[in-house]
Amino acid sequence: MSITVQPGSRSMSYGTDPGDPSRAAVVGGVAEHLSPEQVSTFVRDQLAAADLDDKRVCLVVPDGTRTCPLPLLMSAAYEALQDRAAAVTVVIALGTHQGMEEDHLARHLGFAPGARQDTYPGWTILNHESWDPGTFTTLGTIGADRLAELTGGLMHDISVDVRINRHVAEADVVIVVGPVFPHEVVGFSGGNKYFFPGVSGPELINLSHWVGALITSAQMIGTPGVTPVRALINEAATLIPAERLALCLVVASGTDTLHAAAFGTPEDAWAACAEISAETHVTYLDRPVKRVLSIMPTKYEDIWTAAKGFYKLEPIVADGGEVIIYAPHITQISVMHPHIAEIGYHCRDYFLGQWDKFKDQPWGDLAHSTHLRGQGTWDPEHGERNRVTVTLATGIPEDVVRSVNLNYLDPATIDIGVYEADPETFVVPHAGEVLHRLRPGRPSPTAAESDGREPSAVGWDG
Repeated sequence: MSITVQPGSRSMSYGTDPGDPSRAAVVGGVAEHLSPEQVSTFVRDQLAAADLDDKRVCLVVPDGTRTCPLPLLMSAAYEALQDRAAAVTVVIALGTHQGMEEDHLARHLGFAPGARQDTYPGWTILNHESWDPGTFTTLGTIGADRLAELTGGLMHDISVDVRINRHVAEADVVIVVGPVFPHEVVGFSGGNKYFFPGVSGPELINLSHWVGALITSAQMIGTPGVTPVRALINEAATLIPAERLALCLVVASGTDTLHAAAFGTPEDAWAACAEISAETHVTYLDRPVKRVLSIMPTKYEDIWTAAKGFYKLEPIVADGGEVIIYAPHITQISVMHPHIAEIGYHCRDYFLGQWDKFKDQPWGDLAHSTHLRGQGTWDPEHGERNRVTVTLATGIPEDVVRSVNLNYLDPATIDIGVYEADPETFVVPHAGEVLHRLRPGRPSPTAAESDGREPSAVGWDG
């Protein structure tokens, strides 16, 4: 396989349906706060109008790493589907995250531990078990020519099998229920992303994450419209035999309050909420900061998920600055991807410059590595040079942190008040969902390309 890195155009849809917000039903908007009654009424009304009678319905919902008022939404959905659907299966879209235990699942969906059938009688509720090959069914293949079109030429001589959770494939109607946030791989999360990677086989997960990593998180995150990765997952979604619908949400970060909700096709509902998320989940600063203290909520259980505290703050950090991920509760690099501890954390060019050495590693692991290490360069003479320092103040032992190419800080030495009083430090409580950027027209934290390389006449190959 050869790799050509080209920026492409962010205004194109790469031959896929970009979605039309005007075709979705929408309640709420920027700066609005919907009451629980408004949300429940919207959900019930939209599902009542959908053709769901005597249908096998599959609800695909987020796991605990996403802020979402699922008890409220599921309760309204249950009322709307009761005595109508032939069967209802709820699949937790874990992607490659670890499964949710009963106590956690109960809090997440709003039932007493061990009493799910008392709250949702007749419903089947399942984790997406990515670790079990029996979870999947094959939908088809995206060929090399089409893959090249979808990714703007980033991938042009390989094909990819599309596999998905069999409960999704076997349903008559599948409904995504989940929030939309700025996202490091796809631009904005939500919509068809709950299928791929949410309930996807590893082939498309690894490919899509690596495509995003080639473009780099710094350039991809918060990019509006259809990015190459969005195009890829939209294309894969067309292979799902079930009718696809989506209840997309814009959540007030860290709360159970919704700014907005949209219902329609996954493309249309996502497009409506992505526009609102772009005005809701992006905070602008006037100048770069020297240091960021990202305080991570306990819903992030390892660095694989808590890395959001880095890449949603990286754009505002000055050259030579530092992002500290403060999460004393985290004790592991990755529960489901222990291999990342062997690869370590490196910038994209570290892998591209030594591709023969890394090409057979899981591309999703390589992508995650670049997401947390951020912008940087690598060449055989100078080695790796990274734009900012990444420091973990967690429960992970110092020797493990340093072995994966990150800086270590004892979390017991962190005094949040001292950092808040430091004019050179930007403290972010509940980090991980809101993207921070410099205000348009303000000086960039780096004079290099968006991925950290020095400007040159050949652009991305500088």
